[in-house]
Amino acid sequence: MPAVTRTPRSSWIEQGLLALAAGGPDAVRIESLARALGVTKGGFYGHFANRDALLEAMLDTWERESVDQVRDRVEREGGDARTKIRHAGRLTFSSDRLLPIDLAVRDWARRDESVAERLRRVDNRRMDYARELFGTICADPDEAEARSLLAFCLAIGNHFLAYHHGSRTRTEVLSHASDLLLKGSQGEGP
Repeated sequence: MPAVTRTPRSSWIEQGLLALAAGGPDAVRIESLARALGVTKGGFYGHFANRDALLEAMLDTWERESVDQVRDRVEREGGDARTKIRHAGRLTFSSDRLLPIDLAVRDWARRDESVAERLRRVDNRRMDYARELFGTICADPDEAEARSLLAFCLAIGNHFLAYHHGSRTRTEVLSHASDLLLKGSQGEGP
């Protein structure tokens, strides 16, 4: 008799994150996930006690991927602080994978205090890294803090704004805004 192949826990989490990104937390339904995975929902309970346990595991995965793995990759690939800031932003906020999940978590956090607390923790960890990197560009801690905030607001807020730039493309304007943020401190060169 052949061994029964179990759907890995990671597959349930991944399918849950895809559902979250596409339709918010209400789209994360065990039956729908099982259907998308081509399995019965019975296997779900071999990995999770209930839907809440899956949602928690999804948030754990999102946090690990969007903070720990991004930082590890940026540090491993190296470069100066400006290069690292740009790279971290690209990995997190222009990614076809992380960006939709991040935006869905932000929307979810508006209605769920425990998710809001998790989002605060993730954002604080991201800001700590931004402060660290901007601190090597700016000697003034207040300026490093302001640049960290502006960079974070640019990366996230850009996805919520619907506006035109005249003859410029959105990409051109974002690139110019990033260049301004990454310039040296007052009185320094670029």
